[in-house]
Amino acid sequence: MALDGIFLYHLKNEIAQFAIDSRVDKIHQPSKDEIIINLRSRQGSKKLLLSCNADAARIHFTEFPPENPAKPPMFCLLLRKRLAGAWVTDIEQDNLERILKINFSGTDELGDKTNYSLIIEIMGKYSNIIFVGKDGKIIDSMKRVDENKSHIREVLPGVTYVAPPKQDKFNIFTDDIEKIREKIAQSRKGMYKAVMEAIKGVSPIICREFEYGLTLDEFKKQAQNPTPTVVFTDAPKDFAFIDIKQYDNLATINHYDTFSQLLDYFYYERVRLMRIKARSADLFKTVTTLQERAVRKAINRTQELEDCKDKETYKLFGDLIAANMYRLEKGVPYYDLENYYDNNKIVRIPADIMLTPSQNSQKYYKEYRKKQVAESKLNEFINEANDEADYFESVIDSLSRAETDGEITAIKAELASQGYIKKGNDKKKEQKSLKPMHFKTRDGFDVYVGRNNIMNDKLTMKTAKNYDTWFHVQSAAGSHVICETSGNQISDGAIHDCAVIAAYFSKARESSNVAVDYTLVKNVRKPNGAKPGFVVYDPYKTEFATPTIDEVESLKDE
Repeated sequence: MALDGIFLYHLKNEIAQFAIDSRVDKIHQPSKDEIIINLRSRQGSKKLLLSCNADAARIHFTEFPPENPAKPPMFCLLLRKRLAGAWVTDIEQDNLERILKINFSGTDELGDKTNYSLIIEIMGKYSNIIFVGKDGKIIDSMKRVDENKSHIREVLPGVTYVAPPKQDKFNIFTDDIEKIREKIAQSRKGMYKAVMEAIKGVSPIICREFEYGLTLDEFKKQAQNPTPTVVFTDAPKDFAFIDIKQYDNLATINHYDTFSQLLDYFYYERVRLMRIKARSADLFKTVTTLQERAVRKAINRTQELEDCKDKETYKLFGDLIAANMYRLEKGVPYYDLENYYDNNKIVRIPADIMLTPSQNSQKYYKEYRKKQVAESKLNEFINEANDEADYFESVIDSLSRAETDGEITAIKAELASQGYIKKGNDKKKEQKSLKPMHFKTRDGFDVYVGRNNIMNDKLTMKTAKNYDTWFHVQSAAGSHVICETSGNQISDGAIHDCAVIAAYFSKARESSNVAVDYTLVKNVRKPNGAKPGFVVYDPYKTEFATPTIDEVESLKDE
């Protein structure tokens, strides 16, 4: 994932259409490596975000500006002092390098007219935002670089700005395409590296496209007529200025109207998902620990159950001693008796020499009853532990698919209601606003999907009508899926669509040919005392489906 030179070229042209001849209204610095410049023109106002974050260096207009600190940093104050009220005169990019230079016409400390440049260098961990005066000398920068950090160039106040070394590669827009073709053909490093070393301004995702059949001529055509593209798996994965084919059906490919819109969505969504992941990390750890504990409990109880397997032997010994009481004596270490349950074979039964035959018989009966009770209790404990482990598996599944703070809050509330964690101070308003996911089959049936176990229970046991159809992945954790039929016969197409949805919103989402059970809601029952989300159902039918994100997305009801 990288904002490459050709992407930046198109982004520059897009930004320039609004920014040139616009006036700087306000400047904010939300973090140590981000600034936002409010620009105002006859077309309206926009917020231009510049970031030199090592993992997210970029420039674009934003609709999601981060929150500003109470006290602006010194670099922000400097920019406000010099650029407030200044006009954007030009935006430059030198030969597809990953550097943009925004030129301003403003005033100096004395109020005299002067020119400034704000340079953003997009180079991974070496990214920077540098403020330069009309004499070409650096006024300041977000990251100061002295000789100890770089032996190539210094980035310090008072030092003349020198651009990073340029790449010795071909420009797809201006250089002879046959020379580019020849250089790629001469390489012995494989197509990916050959393209990377030959063409200026291309990122890894573009180079991989050549391995999947993209030709140089087609690439030039697409580079001249770009398509802002995002690759989405379980989160925004990558972006490019051309349509991407290499992921086949393993990812969703989304296209955007503008490059700014693409970057704004891409990084906003990544930050949002990272925040949710961080917030749910402790919860994941807690639930995983609880699940492991339940599994260990079931294993330990199963091992203890082994000791009860011989309980019938103790009953047999008690029966045989009782049946032969009249001919047995006290003080012998064992009794050799005929087993009338097994063709009168002789069985040697250990005896306590201090006990009478009657007492030895009662001793065996007592041990039998003890093991019988233990077996019953252990089976009960094992079932409870297995049910608990399955429940935690369903919570982990819900957590893995949570995409909003509200979903995390609801799962926390569910665990708290079951006594597994302490009740928190999360706002109830967030939980109330959480609704099932809504889809529509291709022939128009409304489909609702639970986001967590509490919602699954409510959806199936309270919201759905008896004549609606219920779906759930077979023998795995997953969401309850309800197809509203209004009493009409559900179609085969709707059954398939609902099965795809149920398979996708389950632990089996990465599998193929997933078994999904379905039945009328009236056939679904929740046992007394069962964990949230647990139900039993009979009779039912089974549909097999292979879920794909593209198919599920196409069924979403916006």
